[in-house]
Amino acid sequence: MKFLYSDTQDYVDPGYDFVNDRNSPGRERYWTDAYAHEIMHPAPYDGLLVAMSAVRQASGVAKSKVRYSTREEQRMLRDGARKFLRYGGPRFKDSMLMGDCGAFAYVDHPIPAYTPEEVVDFYVEAGFTHGVAPDHIIFECDLSNPPSGAVNDAVLERYEITLSNSEEFLRLVKNDGTPFEPMGPVQGWSPKSMAEAAAKLERMGYRYLAIGGLVPLKVDAIKQVISELRRSIKPETKIHLLGFAKAESIHEFTGYGITSFDSTSPLIRAFKDEKANYYSERADGRLDYYTAVRIPQALENPRLMQGIKRGVFSAEDLHKRERRALDEVRAFDKGMSSVDDALNAVMDYHQFLVRGDNSGLEKQDKAIEKMSGLIRRTLEDAPWKACSCDICRNVGVEVIIFRSSNRNKRRGFHNLGVYHRHLGRALGAQFDYF
Repeated sequence: MKFLYSDTQDYVDPGYDFVNDRNSPGRERYWTDAYAHEIMHPAPYDGLLVAMSAVRQASGVAKSKVRYSTREEQRMLRDGARKFLRYGGPRFKDSMLMGDCGAFAYVDHPIPAYTPEEVVDFYVEAGFTHGVAPDHIIFECDLSNPPSGAVNDAVLERYEITLSNSEEFLRLVKNDGTPFEPMGPVQGWSPKSMAEAAAKLERMGYRYLAIGGLVPLKVDAIKQVISELRRSIKPETKIHLLGFAKAESIHEFTGYGITSFDSTSPLIRAFKDEKANYYSERADGRLDYYTAVRIPQALENPRLMQGIKRGVFSAEDLHKRERRALDEVRAFDKGMSSVDDALNAVMDYHQFLVRGDNSGLEKQDKAIEKMSGLIRRTLEDAPWKACSCDICRNVGVEVIIFRSSNRNKRRGFHNLGVYHRHLGRALGAQFDYF
């Protein structure tokens, strides 16, 4: 089972100055930055996925979250995605490079934002090894398996559009002799309807299916969907799980014949989760999580800046507390400060992220106490000291500090590495990360 990471232009400045919080001299975005697969050995994933909607503005969709500039798009299509992502050469020659449409970008649109012809051209120009036909997401999944007559017309239309696009997409691929492997997107309103769609795609000629619409589903519901699919298609037909948000539960899916899946969860949790920011593996092989030590930049954090502007906080006072928190945590890492001293300094500063939110003093006190307990555990266990991945070995305690993109993304890279190793162990493979 291959783990793919969905590219969201996540790279870091290799020479970032953590003490002064400055980029390295002469740093140029992208050009001198490094992707996770460039600074971690081995790479913390088996392949990359690039969504068309992240690269090209979706026609008629005003809120499409395009991450690439026009110049970056042109460069990627001119040089090819593998070269643009610096994912080429002998080291990655056998790694998957998958394209899909990024249907979330046009989820509220009546029809997909890209035609099959546009998608095929995009995949060919970018040089992907695999490409998914343009689908239209169906989020509803009724486990009672209602018949089509009991389903909303808009849902049925999305179902038919996906199948129709898939048929045209495959026709174009076969006629043009394109170099990538086509993947048929599975959408449906229930496990049975998705199984029927999968069987239809297989009859069209697809040998690799990409199951969509899984993001809001719980693990048991996803299992029902995949079980139903497997009963309807050939054992050798490959399955990919699109945007698999339950990545930590992947060990429960090892018996379903899944070939690949993609997820951004390990990286995103590094800076969006309230408490599970740093991945670790327990002695029993299960994943464990630690809370990052939150020491934001006083003059950049929105909540602190708002308090300063209202005259509630003093910028000078906040800056002093911020520096003391950083100094104590770094001293603790060197064995020159205690857990209690480091924790007190951190929480003395952290309280300002909680106070003043009009939630009431009692609720604020509980939130501060809870965070204090979580950070105490992080400091007492000091998981970054036990980890010898490239990230933790090179930046040390900075990886556990929740502060600025260069730290947070590095922590995300570490998470990807831990997760990839965890997946390998679940599948009986071995990776030399640590």
